[in-house]
Amino acid sequence: MTDEIKTSAEMLEDAALPCAGVVHADPNAPLTPEQQPLPAALARQPVEEKSEAQWAYERLILYIRNFESQLDARHEVAMGFAGGEAGVLMIEGLGYFDPDLVTFYGRDEDGQKMQLVQHVTQLNVVLRAVPHAEPEMPARRIGFRLAPDWDTPTAPEAEVAQQGA
Repeated sequence: MTDEIKTSAEMLEDAALPCAGVVHADPNAPLTPEQQPLPAALARQPVEEKSEAQWAYERLILYIRNFESQLDARHEVAMGFAGGEAGVLMIEGLGYFDPDLVTFYGRDEDGQKMQLVQHVTQLNVVLRAVPHAEPEMPARRIGFRLAPDWDTPTAPEAEVAQQGA
């Protein structure tokens, strides 16, 4: 318990803003999702209205997009697995099923179809840069395909209309 007194406006603002933080050893490290504002499309729905699965899904997309933005044209994002012999999953899709499941769709190193269904309480993801399998084609950027509308600015009138609804 704290003795801090907050106004109702401050309490509403705190509830609407997710808490995130990061510290990097390199002061010139690229910005990470914890250091950037949420895309407007993501911030429209209050966090408390999202299921654990939806909120995990949306933040995973932020991390994937950020990771991909630092890759060169010869590399794509893949997931590595801790323990076991599962190898890596070249991410081709990401989904969630409320209230608590997140699913990764893709292929393994041999091109075989692969899917991981993960409970949000067990969610651990290792993003890896792997060589692009088809050098003559552009590298896929799945993070930007998962949520293309996140980069579209919202018209002020549309935001006011949504708030009044």
